[in-house]
Amino acid sequence: MDNVKKRKAVLWTLWALIVPPGLYLIYQYFPPPTISLVDAAAYLAFFILACLLPMNINGVPTYLVQWLTVAVFLKYGLFAEVILSQITMLIVILRLRTSESLSIRIPFNSMMFFAISSLAGLSFIFAGGEIGSLDLGHILLYGLLFQMVSVVSNQLILYVYVRILGEHKDFFSTDTIWDFSITLLVFPLAIALYISETYIGLTALLLLGIPFFTMTAIMRMYNNSEKVNSDLKKAGEIGHQLAARLSTDEVLDQFVIQVTDLFQADYAYVIDYRDGKLLMLRMFEDNQFQSLDVEPVKYNEGIAGNAIVNNTSYIYDNKAQWKGIASGYMPNDTESLMATPVSRNNRIEGVLVMGSRSKHAFVHHQLQIMDILSTYFAVSLEKAGLIQKAIAKSERCGLTKLYNYRYLDEALEKSMAKVNSGELRNLSVVMMDIDRFKGINDKYGHQSGNEILVALANLLTEIVGKEGTVARYGGEEFVVLLPNYSKELAMLFAENIRKEIEKREFMIQSDLDEDRSTIPIKITMSIGVSSAPDDSDDGMAMIRNADRALYIGAKQAGRNKVAAYTK
Repeated sequence: MDNVKKRKAVLWTLWALIVPPGLYLIYQYFPPPTISLVDAAAYLAFFILACLLPMNINGVPTYLVQWLTVAVFLKYGLFAEVILSQITMLIVILRLRTSESLSIRIPFNSMMFFAISSLAGLSFIFAGGEIGSLDLGHILLYGLLFQMVSVVSNQLILYVYVRILGEHKDFFSTDTIWDFSITLLVFPLAIALYISETYIGLTALLLLGIPFFTMTAIMRMYNNSEKVNSDLKKAGEIGHQLAARLSTDEVLDQFVIQVTDLFQADYAYVIDYRDGKLLMLRMFEDNQFQSLDVEPVKYNEGIAGNAIVNNTSYIYDNKAQWKGIASGYMPNDTESLMATPVSRNNRIEGVLVMGSRSKHAFVHHQLQIMDILSTYFAVSLEKAGLIQKAIAKSERCGLTKLYNYRYLDEALEKSMAKVNSGELRNLSVVMMDIDRFKGINDKYGHQSGNEILVALANLLTEIVGKEGTVARYGGEEFVVLLPNYSKELAMLFAENIRKEIEKREFMIQSDLDEDRSTIPIKITMSIGVSSAPDDSDDGMAMIRNADRALYIGAKQAGRNKVAAYTK
């Protein structure tokens, strides 16, 4: 049994042993007075309304039901307060968005609310408090005791539970201070409700409830406005960060990480719209990038397809809304989804899909924020692409597309620095020169010679692969940098290259023939090898050493040979 199943079994077992028997004992020893259905319905309606209109305090939804629970307890006793607290608990956890499953949250929160109500109520009773008292001093003293025990019990239970799970939680934190502050803030309202309702009846609920809920609604509107402004500010910051990235991969990664954090999503997917297909570019799940092993789907299929076809953003609050639309990959525990098309130059380039395990995880204003971020993303992606092309143009040979001398010089210096610092054990330079290349140009024309250079560059790239860096040094000379290759290993590698070139036929069109016929040409290469730290600790000296080995050890020895530099 895994940890989640074991935890679920333990919680439900404890719940069965504590809550139902506890309710029975409270009813037996502290039975409630007779309550009219109208009074019960009125209080229940106000409880539900208070649960549906939480205030956002310090970034956390706060349910201000204490003023009602204290008033109910002071008038009707412990059993009525426990029942209403359990109802409050169910409403709150159904509305609160967390990644934990309801099958764990319900038993734990039910036991916690039951324990808090019981501890606070019994403390009130055993300290001498009387239910139904109208003595103001008595009400204030013992009512405050009830409230304080409730807050302390809540903090203590949460602290112990988190520590049992092996997580860290400070007992005295900002949340603790807010809980005590809110308790003191609503306590006078609770006392006013209790006394007023005793003398004037349910009208007191309206007299106190209407201004309370009006204030709550105004605060919610203010908090929502603050949230929108905060998200807009964060979106601007994300835009600046994206603009600073110089490669498309960096832009993609940064965009996914930032929007996932901004919208508190569990999953994020960047999907490319290309050639009538939807191709996954990034999969970001639980703050980690995943391997891209998802098959492409047709552009008009699924949630991403809907966003493309209709050029519209969508929010789905739960799985029932999108289950019949989905096509392709989507985690089984996903509930909420948000899909936004990404456009560039009025053309849809792809879709961003975000998912959450919680229902109602995304809100409407986030679509507008997402549209802004998508624009930042598209512009930054285009800019990074242009920068990459400019860099590639400055670092690559225009003919062969291999790295050029400028890039090779910088790469060699960086690699030599790693050798000198001990980060690399060895570094070998393999320098190659096509034998009698001038004769090929003279016989078949320079364009035919260029065809050989291009074909040879492709062959070298294929042979070397990820083992090293291939560059065109100039003319018919090529260089390969091999990190962590000793001289002996580099000699074997160079010999394999020499043999592969020797047996390969290169097809060219002879520029000097009238019919420009295609003919096969065979070439050979002379190769020189130099290694660090054996031969030198300087990059340019390595090149000179390899060049010396090539001409003295290979060319002068008859060509089509591999030679190592010797001091």
